[in-house]
Amino acid sequence: MIMSVKVNFKTLHLHKMSALEIVQTMNSEDEYVAQSVKQSLPEIAEAVELITDRLRQGGRLFYVGAGTSGRLGVMDASECPPTFGVSPEMVQGIIAGGATALTDEKEGAEDDLCAGEAVMKNVGVNSKDVVLGISASGTTPFVLAALEYANQHDAAKIGLACKAESALLKIVDIAICVPVGPEVLAGSTRLKAGTVQKMVLNMLSTAVMVQLGKVYRNQMVDVQASNKKLVRRAEKMVAEIGEVSPETATELLQKSGNHAKTAIVMAKLKINVQEASKRLESVDGNLGKII
Repeated sequence: MIMSVKVNFKTLHLHKMSALEIVQTMNSEDEYVAQSVKQSLPEIAEAVELITDRLRQGGRLFYVGAGTSGRLGVMDASECPPTFGVSPEMVQGIIAGGATALTDEKEGAEDDLCAGEAVMKNVGVNSKDVVLGISASGTTPFVLAALEYANQHDAAKIGLACKAESALLKIVDIAICVPVGPEVLAGSTRLKAGTVQKMVLNMLSTAVMVQLGKVYRNQMVDVQASNKKLVRRAEKMVAEIGEVSPETATELLQKSGNHAKTAIVMAKLKINVQEASKRLESVDGNLGKII
């Protein structure tokens, strides 16, 4: 994804640098990124509150982007179901050019205004939903068209860009602007801009899921125990939080159908799986309200 190119005078001789000098320079430039994100924390927190409110009402969160921005959105969305046990419909990533753009170059897709509108129409975006446009330059036509269509259907709109006063940030309810300065490799916004986008999306999805009760203490208690590694992780959580032996934790987890949160309630309250499920359902799965 390419926006108007600014020259980084610190890297004018990048082609002459040794491997160590290149990575040292990149690391030095990346130090600025975290500080830039820090300045945008109030807007990021506001976005968390907005998204949480809409999801509690049964709405959905859509990440919309092109190129690197789109890939990062799809990646963050795809990690929510296994990490937090939510349905794939709750958080969805939309990339210009469709699924094939995740691995194949479809840079021209970012200019397709009709596709941006069509994709929002296809998902049936409505007033309960949140559409988060991601664009380093804040000018990506595909993203702007998607946000314009979302606006017509009263969806909440959030913009994430690295350029102030950009078109994207002017049409949203919450504008998250994180300037990164000129890239080490001129125009390659998969670098600092991509790092910023990844950091912000991490914050948004994780904080939202915490607010929705998908986390207890600092544990992923809604993790889907779908492989051996995650089963072991779930067993450890049941043992630690439920204050039972590893053997008992394994037994309870099996009885719960590998649902860690249910097994924890069974352990803490000394009740069967049916009663534990009822207790969780009565509080929308918020473990903190039970134990």
